[in-house]
Amino acid sequence: MPDSALIVIDMQNDFCPGGALAVEGGDQIVQGINDLMGEFPAVVLTQDWHPEGHSSFATSHPGKEPFSMIDMPYGPQVLWPDHCIQGSEGAEFHEGLDTTRADLIVRKGYNPRIDSYSAFFENDHTTPTGLEGYLRTRGIEKLTMVGLATDYCVNFSAVDAAKLGFTVTVRTDLCRAIDLDGSLKAAMEGMRGAGVVVD
Repeated sequence: MPDSALIVIDMQNDFCPGGALAVEGGDQIVQGINDLMGEFPAVVLTQDWHPEGHSSFATSHPGKEPFSMIDMPYGPQVLWPDHCIQGSEGAEFHEGLDTTRADLIVRKGYNPRIDSYSAFFENDHTTPTGLEGYLRTRGIEKLTMVGLATDYCVNFSAVDAAKLGFTVTVRTDLCRAIDLDGSLKAAMEGMRGAGVVVD
């Protein structure tokens, strides 16, 4: 499948058990992702890469608790525990992940004023990461997505990719979810509604 790529979303220490924003069972999918890499001519890894004091951190908003909501200029924003801070151990990829197969690593969330769930756009839905251009120039049209978390970064990436005209499959067996206040159910419905194949 020369026109296909595997997009591995945010397989980082802070999203795995023991991390600052741990997703239950996040470490259990690492080997399966490694095994899948061999089936694709292109592999892209995404990496959450926040500066200290990022606007999406609850600690940047006195009196606010993690997982509460605020309104930002670009829309509603979940306030997260401090996570994936640039250069920290938490921001590093899980030690079991085969990073040698990566053709490209896309870092996102480095703008201190705006969060970035999607591999394609920041949360204003207009500022691009550059991933679309990279895939287009390589002639890639079909994307398979795996990683963390199903209902946030995988979901936003898959929906954006479908809107951009890519054929998108999400391998839910190689994803894990946060499921915050019904976010997983909403994400699954939203992905299917956007034309994503949820496998």
